[in-house]
Amino acid sequence: MDISIIEGTIKVLKNNNFEVFSASDPEEARTIFLNEIYTQLQPATVSWGDSQTLQSTHVLDDLEKNPEVALIRTFGAGMSRTQKVYWRRQALLADLFLAGTNAVTQKGQLVNLDMIGNRVGGITFGPKNVVLFIGVNKIVPDIEAAMQRIRTWTAPQNILRHQGFNTPCRKTGTCMDCRSPHRICNTWTITEKSWPAGRIKIILIHQELGL
Repeated sequence: MDISIIEGTIKVLKNNNFEVFSASDPEEARTIFLNEIYTQLQPATVSWGDSQTLQSTHVLDDLEKNPEVALIRTFGAGMSRTQKVYWRRQALLADLFLAGTNAVTQKGQLVNLDMIGNRVGGITFGPKNVVLFIGVNKIVPDIEAAMQRIRTWTAPQNILRHQGFNTPCRKTGTCMDCRSPHRICNTWTITEKSWPAGRIKIILIHQELGL
């Protein structure tokens, strides 16, 4: 991606009250998180939403080894649906919430689409601080382009990552605006600005990562 687009996006994100860090790769993003963000915030509780970009940094492995932080796990193979919903509600009270974003516009807006809303809920309200790990491939011109990208690429690819979700897009590879009980496209959020200023921190990684 053109470096001028990346730099311009960082500038408008900062103007929109997001705190932005720039990383060349996932390892540098991990270093920034541990040395510049985590040490400053010193959270007692941390939770996270599903994000391949976050996983690529391995910061969750570091947190797992830290006896000073309590992790609120909201999904896992051994968890029932009731347990997942319970812990996802508890995650909204965490000191720190980690996630990615589906898209970020060149106007400095975050655009996300969720199935039940726990990830977007954590981003928009609840946790004291939020850190989003974002690859530059998520940068799009505007909200319309963001929604198009999410419908035609992100959501269908996410369906393929999870077994048991039988939606039309699993076969077609694009959104069919379905009425399936397994539909994951239920709640849109557009975050224009971080409030309070700096609550949402972004580590923009100069690689194509995640969906």
